[in-house]
Amino acid sequence: MSTVQSTESARDLSLSVATRSPEGIVLAESGARRLAKLSEAEGKPVLLRVAVDGGGCSGFQYRFELVDGPEADDLMVRRDGQAVVVDPVSVPFLKDSEIAFVDELAGAQFVIRNPNAASSCGCGVSFSI
Repeated sequence: MSTVQSTESARDLSLSVATRSPEGIVLAESGARRLAKLSEAEGKPVLLRVAVDGGGCSGFQYRFELVDGPEADDLMVRRDGQAVVVDPVSVPFLKDSEIAFVDELAGAQFVIRNPNAASSCGCGVSFSI
């Protein structure tokens, strides 16, 4: 399960387990495990920033970035002591989505399982609504 908090109370990255965010965004167990490994490798907690930008072959594209902390207006989704932050502009595009990590023959990467995407490109980074 994951939880969402405002960043004012989210500055403390301690674990709290609850349900999906009000927007339905959830961090999958695989995503939390990968973030834990990345934090261990960095020697400090890291957050995954997920954003939606215009562009890509299908109209919109996901952007992933490791950051040290949230911005003041970020939505924070937590699971198992790990966290993902999403800027307010990207939240509507990610409603009811799952953020996961896959390690397959084609490569290892964070992925978004987005029920709002009407279509996506073969790489899975670009989508349309």
